[in-house]
Amino acid sequence: MTQINWMEEVLKRKDDFLNQTIELLNIESVYDESTITKEAPMGKGINEALTYMLNLGEKDGFTPKNVDGYAGHLEMGSGEELVGILCHLDVVPAGDGWSHDPFDAIIRDGNIYARGAIDDKGPTMAAYYAMKIVKELGLPINKRVRMILGTDEESQWRCVDHYFEKEEMPTMGFAPDADFPIIYAEKGILDIQFNQDLSKENNESEYKLISFASGRRVNMVPDHAKAIISGPKFDVDAFNRHISELGCKPSISEENGYQVLTVEGVSVHGMEPDKGKNAGIALASFLNQFGMNKHAESFIKFIVENFKGDSRGKNLGVAYSDDITGDLTINIGIMQYEDQKGGTFGCTLRYPVTTEIDSVISTLTTSGNKYGFEFVELKNSKPHHVPQDHPLIQTLQKVYEEQTGEEATLLTIGGGTYARSLSAGVAFGPLFLGKPEVAHQKDEYAEIEDLLKATAIYAQAIAELVK
Repeated sequence: MTQINWMEEVLKRKDDFLNQTIELLNIESVYDESTITKEAPMGKGINEALTYMLNLGEKDGFTPKNVDGYAGHLEMGSGEELVGILCHLDVVPAGDGWSHDPFDAIIRDGNIYARGAIDDKGPTMAAYYAMKIVKELGLPINKRVRMILGTDEESQWRCVDHYFEKEEMPTMGFAPDADFPIIYAEKGILDIQFNQDLSKENNESEYKLISFASGRRVNMVPDHAKAIISGPKFDVDAFNRHISELGCKPSISEENGYQVLTVEGVSVHGMEPDKGKNAGIALASFLNQFGMNKHAESFIKFIVENFKGDSRGKNLGVAYSDDITGDLTINIGIMQYEDQKGGTFGCTLRYPVTTEIDSVISTLTTSGNKYGFEFVELKNSKPHHVPQDHPLIQTLQKVYEEQTGEEATLLTIGGGTYARSLSAGVAFGPLFLGKPEVAHQKDEYAEIEDLLKATAIYAQAIAELVK
């Protein structure tokens, strides 16, 4: 394969690549319950993105298939063995504070800015163009190559569950949805909820928490929190100082005779909460200084005593680490409270490969009960681990080292990629070592030069895997 200049082939197609990436990014492919139909089980926007990719693939000569709107694929080649490239077209909600429309992609200073630019539409288009290059060069393909396009990766993974009920499992494959060089192990992902038991006795107090709202998804650090409170006026300077010291921006106002406290934090992916600033924790930390009615007080104390300054589950009694995937982490991504209705929390745990998860769940149940909250398991995706000597890993290491001149070290992550849905799958790029992680953040972007480099790596990888 050394006689082919893969980057040269990518650059020949650069303008089309960028134009089609922008077209895909401009589709607001966020899960939308209000627009769900039989044909669009994840909502209108996500279905538009799936349709766009399937139509593009058909035009370029790939064999497309729409699997009931839950997922789709584009295939080329022939043979018994199947190489899978697993991508996703759904994105997390845009959130607040963008400097431009998050679904009107712009190119500035060598970057492409939009929700989904790096997670995962930009990389999806990179992998697509890699397939396109291999196809257009007419290289010998002794296996089938299938790009699988998911639609629910950022939520419940119903897409791949449905897809693999209907379609075959690839022999091996990769997901362009994380970091280079190669991620060979991924932590388990346990998404949970705590619901307040309102049968416990309540009481009146000087301050009354009318409502508290922070967070949209368990796998995002909340960048906004708002509490509505009745009672004596808070000291504005003390509030501003407390929130600022926690690295967040405070604001206090009045609304219908109530005090309204808002906090702006920094959102990041929930797999490593310490990289962000959790607005909900900051707001709860301030309110924890004041007496509230019992239900509200339990809600506030649960947040502060278990999550303030602790993303490793020490206070909850579930801290754990192993040599393969490192520390267990926990992110409290949803905090909701309404007077008379009580409180609820949504969290994601990213747990190491060797964790005894049943013991963790038992401990979390006990910890929740202590504060008057009932534990609910939402989703448990078990850890994923491919042996280091697997032919897939050997091939991708070779390609990466030839393309970059750097050692292809093996990494582990706390995030979950579609690679874990394969028997033998790894995450492979697109983020190069040392580059900032901006997935799930405002003003998300991808460096165009890096996307083009990733396309060249993916093209050679596909060519090597199908020999």
